[in-house]
Amino acid sequence: MGLNHLDFAIIAAYLVGITLFGLRFRKRQRTLRDYFLAGRDIPWWAIALSIVAAETSTLTIISIPGLAYDTNFTFLQVVLGYIVGRVIISFVLLPHYFKGDLYTAYELIEKRFGPHLRTLTSGLFLLTRAAAEGVRVYAVSIVVSIALGTGEVASIAIITLLTLIYTFEGGLAAVIWTDVVQTAIYLGGTLLGIATLIHFVPGGWTHIHQVAAAGDKFRVFDFSLSIWKPYTFWAGVIFGAVFVTASHGTDQLIVQRLLAARNLRQSKAALLSSGVAILFQFALFLLVGVMLFAYYMVPSANFGKADRIYPTFIVTHMPHGISGLLIAAILAAAMSNLSAALNSLSSSTVMDLYLRLRAPAKAFDRRDRTGPAANAEDNQIDEQQRMKISRLSTVLWAIVLFILAVLCLHRVTRVVEVGLQIASISYGALLGVFLLGVLTRRANQTGAIIGMLCGFTTEVYLWRFTQVPFTWYVAIGTAVTFGVGYIASGLLSSSAKIKSF
Repeated sequence: MGLNHLDFAIIAAYLVGITLFGLRFRKRQRTLRDYFLAGRDIPWWAIALSIVAAETSTLTIISIPGLAYDTNFTFLQVVLGYIVGRVIISFVLLPHYFKGDLYTAYELIEKRFGPHLRTLTSGLFLLTRAAAEGVRVYAVSIVVSIALGTGEVASIAIITLLTLIYTFEGGLAAVIWTDVVQTAIYLGGTLLGIATLIHFVPGGWTHIHQVAAAGDKFRVFDFSLSIWKPYTFWAGVIFGAVFVTASHGTDQLIVQRLLAARNLRQSKAALLSSGVAILFQFALFLLVGVMLFAYYMVPSANFGKADRIYPTFIVTHMPHGISGLLIAAILAAAMSNLSAALNSLSSSTVMDLYLRLRAPAKAFDRRDRTGPAANAEDNQIDEQQRMKISRLSTVLWAIVLFILAVLCLHRVTRVVEVGLQIASISYGALLGVFLLGVLTRRANQTGAIIGMLCGFTTEVYLWRFTQVPFTWYVAIGTAVTFGVGYIASGLLSSSAKIKSF
C-alpha cells in the first residue's frame, strides 16, 4: 500500500515540530551547568521519562519485535535484571555522585584514584559509546528508507542534522524535554499499532493467543543451566543487573541525567520509576512481535532481516494516517537517543578531557592578571569560550556518528544485539573500576588501571574469539577488572597513596 501524502505530512510535521520545540530552550544556555546539567532544575518524572527514552532507540522498537517474532518473551528476563541493577545503583553509586558538584561520572574516578584513570575511563566511554551509537543511528536508515524511499545514507543524514540542531542550541534541557514528548509519541504509537494489529489479524486476539500459545511465544522464564543460551533466567537477570549497574551507574549517557536532578532523593525516584516504565515498554514491543508472527506466519528470512518486519507491516498494511504516526513514533525514539548521545559525548569530551588539558596553559597565561575585575572578566570570557567549545564538540560528534552509521551499512544483522554487544565490551571494565573505588580502600590508581585493561581485554576476547553469549560479557569483565585490580593494588600498595570518596 505504501505511504501517501497524509502520512508524509504527519512525519514532516513531527520532524519540524520537535526541532522547533527543542530550539525553545536555547536562550537558557548561558553556562556549562545549563548546557550539560540543565541547571540541575529538572523534576524527577521528566528525568525518568528521559532515561527511558535514552535507553530506547529505533533499534529497540524495530528489533525487539523481530526478536519476539523469531523467539518468545524470554528477553523480559533481561529487563527484570534492569530493575535489580537500578536498585543497586540507588544505594551503592548515586550517593557518591551527589557529594560535590560533578558534571560527569568520571570526575568521581579522579576524586578516588587520580587524573590518569579519569582520562582512561572517559576515553573508553567515548570510544564504545560512539561505536554503539553508530549502530543505533544506522537503525534509523532501515525505517526511513522503507517508509520514505530515500537512500540509507540520506536517511541517516536527515535525522542526524535535525537532531543536531536542537541539541546544539538547547543543551541537556532541550534533550530531556524533547525526550518527554518523544516518549509519549512512541509509546502511544506502539499502543495504536497493537490495536491495529488486533483488528487486522483474522479472529482478533483469540486467534493471536492460540497461535502464540501453540508456538510457546508467551514463554517468559527459561531456567536451563546452559551457559551458551543468551536468554536464560540466570543469564538474563545477572546480565541485566550488571549491565544496567554499569550503563546507568558509569555511563555518562545516563549519569548526566541523574546529575541533573534537584537532589539525591529525586534522582533515586527518577531511576527507580524508569525501571517500571522500561518493563512495561519492552513487554509492549515483544507483544508486537508475537502479533506480527500470528499475522504473517512465515519465517523472518522472507523479509531479509527480522528488523524489517515491523517497519514493513507499518508501511504496507497500516491505514494511512496511522502509518505516518507510527513512523513518526519510531523516529521520535531515534532522535531522543541520538540527542542524548550527542550531549553526553560532548560533556565528557569537554569536562573530562579538553578543560583539564587546557587548565595548566590558562593558568600560565594569566599569571600577571590579578584583582576582582580581572577575575570577573576572565570568568565571563571563559564561560563564553567554553560554551563555544561545547557546541563545537556536539557538531564534531554528530559528524563522527554519521560516519560510523554509514560504515554499518550492510555489515549489521540484528541491530539490538549488536548494539548491546558493543556496549557490553566496555561496561565490565568501567563497572569494575567504580566498584573498586566504592567497595574497597585498598585499591589504588595503578592497580585499577591494570585491572581495567585486563577486564577490557577479556571482554574483547570473549566478543571476537568465543561463542560465549554477550549476556555474560559484563559480569565476566567486571569480575576480572575487580579481581585483578584488587590484587595488583595490594602488590603496589607500599608506594601508592590511598584515597576515599
